[in-house]
Amino acid sequence: MKKVQYFILLLLMSCSTSKVITDYDESTNFKEYKTYAFFDDIGAGLNEFDVDRAADALFEELGELGFNEVEKPDFYINFKSKTSAPKVTNTIAIGLGSGGRNGGIGVSGGIPIGGKKLDEEIIVEFVDAKTNELFWEGVLTSTIKEKRTPEKRILYFKEVFHKILQSYPLK
Repeated sequence: MKKVQYFILLLLMSCSTSKVITDYDESTNFKEYKTYAFFDDIGAGLNEFDVDRAADALFEELGELGFNEVEKPDFYINFKSKTSAPKVTNTIAIGLGSGGRNGGIGVSGGIPIGGKKLDEEIIVEFVDAKTNELFWEGVLTSTIKEKRTPEKRILYFKEVFHKILQSYPLK
């Protein structure tokens, strides 16, 4: 069943363009980081339901990578979201016209295709617990539908954090 969910999610994500960008401190010894905790104020830009969905998805993905959540961690995690209207929207134009030899009248309008979409940026930050300094950041940008079911949101966050953490430098 889990494979079917990931296949469906992969299919959904392949339809939208998403891009992951990471940055990190090159002097960091990533092998030192085995335990984590979330900051208290995670999820800026998300509603309370999506904060819980995202935290659950991130918790699951980190567990698969061998990290453990503890009270006194090696590093803290923050994630946040920024959304904006996309720059380009596809529309269907409808027009009426009449004209003749000496003039014409025209009316047109646009109907958005596929519902309203948003550009979303999900940012994940890893901060050293001892120094309180950022040592790794992953950012995924994608275009999403504004209206999604809770189930689609859960699958979306699972795929987002899977894609972002694929770029975590484990070497």
